[in-house]
Amino acid sequence: MRVDDRRSEELRPVRLELGYTRYAEGSVLISQGQTVVLCNASVEERLPSWMQSNGQVGGWVTAEYSLLPRSTHTRTPRETTPQARTQEIRRIVARSLRAAVDLSALGRRQVIVDCDVLQADAGTRTASVTGGYVALVLALRKLVAAGLVPAGVLLSPVSAVSVGVVDGESLLDLCYQEDVRAEVDLNVVMNRDGRYIDLQGTAEHQPFDRATLTGLLDLAAGGIGELLRVQQAALAT
Repeated sequence: MRVDDRRSEELRPVRLELGYTRYAEGSVLISQGQTVVLCNASVEERLPSWMQSNGQVGGWVTAEYSLLPRSTHTRTPRETTPQARTQEIRRIVARSLRAAVDLSALGRRQVIVDCDVLQADAGTRTASVTGGYVALVLALRKLVAAGLVPAGVLLSPVSAVSVGVVDGESLLDLCYQEDVRAEVDLNVVMNRDGRYIDLQGTAEHQPFDRATLTGLLDLAAGGIGELLRVQQAALAT
């Protein structure tokens, strides 16, 4: 058994609390084990300046990501200028969420999904994708209900999970104690059609082979399938 008594292929307990904040068009608090992320989606009836100047057609979806100061074991300084890791995660989350939307149907507006980590126990970027997607759907549903965008603006649902090798064993959804000891660390983003949106993999010590990678991808696909069902059930309520 693992440090938190899970099986190798078992997700941490996942909870989605919809409508967590009052003002955002879409708001979700996602808890995945001890990792907790607040995802708020805001609709702006204007495009980012770079799109306006380029005369591009359609809308835009982007994301912000932040670790709150005491989301970690010791205080993380509040960032005034995003560090490289923060910018990397923002791009991953934004790219993943854009894959779930027909931008041409969004009109000349953008949706910004803010992912603020309240408590970090590894997997914050993947939880941000999973929770951020639900917040995005809630925001777009309001636009659909108002007749501002077509129902087809939403494409295939998206979710993400981490997998890794710890002490020679492939594990799903690493917690912090596992993540810091991982020999291989892989983050996987997929849609409901089984297609990959983003893969981030690292051999922390020794290189790994194709068979290990294939096993990790299969493990991730099973976990993402479960997360997609959790999303679907939450959005059906």
